[in-house]
Amino acid sequence: MNNPLTSEQEAALVAAIRQAEITTSGEIRVHLEDNCPTPEPLDRAAQVFAELNMHRTAQRNGVLFYLAWQSRQFAVIGDAGINSAVPDEFWETTKETVLSQFRSGKYVVGLEQGIKMVGEQLKRYFPYNAVTDTNELDDAISFGSGTPKPPRA
Repeated sequence: MNNPLTSEQEAALVAAIRQAEITTSGEIRVHLEDNCPTPEPLDRAAQVFAELNMHRTAQRNGVLFYLAWQSRQFAVIGDAGINSAVPDEFWETTKETVLSQFRSGKYVVGLEQGIKMVGEQLKRYFPYNAVTDTNELDDAISFGSGTPKPPRA
């Protein structure tokens, strides 16, 4: 897979994830691949969610931003814990916020805005607990088959 991100863009997304996770026990991941191998990107996002073991968080509060950048397909998906907590329209609102930036060619800005929105909801429903919280999932961007790419030198 070709990485569409510069090292600066990748670092900005990881920083956005870390910033969003500071005040919550929730976990956020971003996964990029060239093309979506399924007709529906939400189905592929669910597959990647499972491949990345995002369903194994203690409070079931993981969120995945999935982007097949060449085929221009996008989905955002949350685990059962956050899905049952947020308002019904939250996922659609988040998706539209991200896509509005994508339409202007601002992919990193769109993902950063979506990550921030998700972080605010995670903070509201799953606040950080200094005693019990750990970073349960890698913050690195994952690529292709769901295997995290090693950091650039």
